[in-house]
Amino acid sequence: MDNYIKCGFGLWAVVLKETGEFIGDCGITIQDIDGEMLPEIGYHIHKKYWRKGFAKEAARAVRDWVFLNTQYDIIYSYMKYTNIGSYSTALANGMKKVKEYQDPKNTISYAYAITREEWKKMKEN
Repeated sequence: MDNYIKCGFGLWAVVLKETGEFIGDCGITIQDIDGEMLPEIGYHIHKKYWRKGFAKEAARAVRDWVFLNTQYDIIYSYMKYTNIGSYSTALANGMKKVKEYQDPKNTISYAYAITREEWKKMKEN
């Protein structure tokens, strides 16, 4: 709730349309990415629902919302270097790896990003 008060955005619930079951969250927050506070799309889907496209669909909706409703010219996602699912989701949404850095929480983290211009070009095709 603090994110909504401070920034006007935060995490959204991800629910199954058919049942309304809560299966995770996805949204935009401001995160410390290698010492910089940056806008980040985070996605967390319950393991039972991995590899079904839910994170990709949710992250895509958030990415589009960010570029339509904020002034950010670039949006990031970061993850532990071993999290293949997370960086596959980032790639599927047009992001490119822009940084690899030492992170006390994850040992090594990867940061992926997409710019507003890259997003516009992708949406034109």
